Amino acid sequence: MLNQHSLEEIADIHNLLGDIKKEYNEGIKPILIKNSPKLFQNPHTVPKLKKIQINRGLGLAAQNTNLLKKNIEEFERITGQKPVITRAKKAIAGFKIRENMELGLSVTLRGQKMYTFLTKLIFFTFAQIRDFRGLSLRSFDKAGNYTFGLKEQLIFPEVEYDEVEQTQGFTINIVLENSSPHYRSKSIDKILNGMILFKFLRFPLNDCGYYEKYSSIPEINRAWDKKKHLKRKRWSQE
Repeated sequence: MLNQHSLEEIADIHNLLGDIKKEYNEGIKPILIKNSPKLFQNPHTVPKLKKIQINRGLGLAAQNTNLLKKNIEEFERITGQKPVITRAKKAIAGFKIRENMELGLSVTLRGQKMYTFLTKLIFFTFAQIRDFRGLSLRSFDKAGNYTFGLKEQLIFPEVEYDEVEQTQGFTINIVLENSSPHYRSKSIDKILNGMILFKFLRFPLNDCGYYEKYSSIPEINRAWDKKKHLKRKRWSQE
């Protein structure tokens, strides 16, 4: 028999599956403001999704017109949006790259397309990864954004196995909008905001990583300060 906590968890998942944007505005955001009034005194400081960027590097293979066309069609099926072709900013003779040469694809999702893609990613795509153990907390950058890679496109339901000639991955960057006040504008605050939001969105973060040995936030802050001090000391000796 399921306990009450399990029933609440199932209800949360059903709400997110229905409409992540609606659940964020009507469920997650009010809860964060109510439970953490000191952290989120102003509703505009509550972390929220800004955009999702999906990138794929093709290298010199992008010069093959048929291959480039197939990749563009694949991006459209997965994201629901036509990608932008990324080009080389400058020539690199050693890699046979000319200036303005086509090298990859990029898509930036906002609004409803962003939420639709995120729903598919969280509840369907990750489940298709073999031996999936969650995503690392170390993938947050200093701005609180989260970047991770996927090794192949076959985990997306829109991609047919018979149509894939070569498995290719993606780099996905989830950009958050952090409007924290000046006294909470440190990197650790932005990362914690991202972790809090991702947890409410049922994002499969792996809690057994770097931070499990710390019992509180002040301990993490002291560890970061110690590392900064050691780095400055090493640089001064070089």
